[in-house]
Amino acid sequence: MKTLSISHLLVLLCLVSAGLYAADKGTDGVLVALQADDLKVVQAGEVVYQANCAACHGKYLEGQPNWRQRDANGYLPAPPHDAEGHTWHHADDLLFEITKYGPGAVIGDKNYKTLMPAYQGLLSDDEIIAVLSFIKNTWPEEERAWQEQVNGNDPNTFGTVEKKSSLLDQLKK
Repeated sequence: MKTLSISHLLVLLCLVSAGLYAADKGTDGVLVALQADDLKVVQAGEVVYQANCAACHGKYLEGQPNWRQRDANGYLPAPPHDAEGHTWHHADDLLFEITKYGPGAVIGDKNYKTLMPAYQGLLSDDEIIAVLSFIKNTWPEEERAWQEQVNGNDPNTFGTVEKKSSLLDQLKK
């Protein structure tokens, strides 16, 4: 396993000091874990992702240009969900809640400016878990290990089956 970069360690330190390091039961009181090593779930998630998410977040999870800068109307473009983005910085449950309830509900700001819809009522919980499992399956080992620490898990326990390539890597070929 690779060691964490200095920037990753600094972010992790900030999360720990803010009390946000370990996953908790968040907004809805239910702790969700993704299934990124279950290829049946991952493949189903890729189908749902392409139908519901790719239009904004990109076919290959690349996101929109200038995703860190708000547009003239105050909205952030869709971020990438690959290793270049920040999705892997968040616990499984937080990712689930942002997708299901929307960012504003999760951060407690009903006026938060976002184009990201809340998928509650549009996708089932299983579909949301599948999409997020697909996304997580594409992250390199270092990012997945770091994210498992955010989940409060030992990063050496994920992926007991050796991960040769992600589904996204196979699609790009």
